[in-house]
Amino acid sequence: MKTTKTPQRLVLVMFCTITLLGASACGGNSPSAAPSSGTASQPAAATPGSTTMDPGMGASPMASSMGSMGSLAAATIHIKSFAYTGPDSVPAGAMVTVMNMDTEAHTVTADDGSFDVVVKAGTSVTFTAPVKPGAYAYHCTYHSNMHGTLSVK
Repeated sequence: MKTTKTPQRLVLVMFCTITLLGASACGGNSPSAAPSSGTASQPAAATPGSTTMDPGMGASPMASSMGSMGSLAAATIHIKSFAYTGPDSVPAGAMVTVMNMDTEAHTVTADDGSFDVVVKAGTSVTFTAPVKPGAYAYHCTYHSNMHGTLSVK
């Protein structure tokens, strides 16, 4: 009497294949994870390169998913203790990152409407500075005492 072990081998091969596929799906560093800053609720001027930051980091930004900007320098506006701090000026069309180190959401809204981003607590967003040189006054739509000026050269 001859017994076949083909069904048993087939089950074993299938089990190993499923186990390997499951294990390989668990450890990837996929950039396809959902962004933490909810870009769907942000105005069109915001880019989807938002990142989450550690509130204890101080003024040190995390690596940006934006990559190399070429000849356009990047600048950062920090929000801490319900106040804006940032660069004296930025080049026209530069990428500007806004880092919110507060525990509440803020906006960076140009008085003339040229840029408008929502920055949730503990996150950062990036937008493109206007291409026309000038002084752009901005404010937080949630907190009327917050004001700043972005000088574009």
